Amino acid sequence: MIAVYVLIGIVVILLIMIIATYNSLVRLRNEVRNAWAQIDVQLKRRYDLIPNLVDTVKGYMKHERETLESVTKARNLAQNLSASGAGERSKAEGELSAALGRLLMVVERYPDLKANQNFLALQEELTSTENKISFSRQFYNDSVLRYNNKTQMFPSNLMANMMGFRREEFFEVTVAEERVAPKVSFG
Repeated sequence: MIAVYVLIGIVVILLIMIIATYNSLVRLRNEVRNAWAQIDVQLKRRYDLIPNLVDTVKGYMKHERETLESVTKARNLAQNLSASGAGERSKAEGELSAALGRLLMVVERYPDLKANQNFLALQEELTSTENKISFSRQFYNDSVLRYNNKTQMFPSNLMANMMGFRREEFFEVTVAEERVAPKVSFG
């Protein structure tokens, strides 16, 4: 009789461990999905700000058409890839960040534009949004790390493989220009 109770106890303990492991995998997967959604929120804000910034700058920079077009093109490409994976998405977002950086460097040549209140407000909003995107990417990558660790480490990897939990991609910088510190000039 004692052997039956011991066997039942072992089965119950194993069942609790399986349930706990499964629930932690689900929690971590949902954390990754939430972190990705937070990046989307900030990117949507960025996409909404860019046309206003470009329109404000257009009036001052008639002959800087190429720069404006590259920003618009990069924005549209990044926005169209909103349903893509982290790899494609991070590349497109990197290109958009690089185009925005070039735009802001060109703005340095236009003192009237730099003093325009609309431009300054938009620039501040864009800077704030870029900071939020950066923090969201960092949180996403931290979430992916925790999730990937859980899906790859023993014994939870057994449950992850059986239940179809797959490795997630990190949001990585793929555009070389983003890895270089921007040159700031006050002259």
